[in-house]
Amino acid sequence: MATKSVATKSVAAKSAPVKGVGAKSAAGVGTKSAAAKPVAVKTPAKKGKELTEEDLLKASDKDYMNEAQLAFFKQRLLELRTQLLTNADDTGQHLRENEVTTDPSDRATLEEEYTLELRTRDRERKLLKKVEKSLKLIDGGSYGYCEETGEPIGVPRLLARPTATLSLEAQERRERVQKLYGD
Repeated sequence: MATKSVATKSVAAKSAPVKGVGAKSAAGVGTKSAAAKPVAVKTPAKKGKELTEEDLLKASDKDYMNEAQLAFFKQRLLELRTQLLTNADDTGQHLRENEVTTDPSDRATLEEEYTLELRTRDRERKLLKKVEKSLKLIDGGSYGYCEETGEPIGVPRLLARPTATLSLEAQERRERVQKLYGD
């Protein structure tokens, strides 16, 4: 009963902030490269066969958020949480390593790198809260349904952003209101 683990550690974790509706953390979490790999989950109905993203996309609407799909997304969220916690530990160790430089230019460069790394970890900390909330929604049985309308969020959107709590229409409506009235 071995399952594959999709744990990618991105070296590009120190990139600039990402903007937009479908924005992911700078660590590459949830990006197409990470999402293209199947996450292995044993399905109760199909012993020996692992559920993949392709299987999820082919599933009919009546199978939406069945036990196998919930297990798939739970596994993906658990792996995401593990990756975020690992990144946080790595950052802590990296920041404790004091590099002494006498050149002001080198020192400024180091401080800028630290600032970018801390900003990235702050975004990941916020994402970790969303991951925890999504795991609670799975346990509560309401994962995959819009918080505002109660409609299904949809498998493609959840594959792209497993922490989504709003349907695409509700998210777009919320963003239009925020744009009009500010935050």
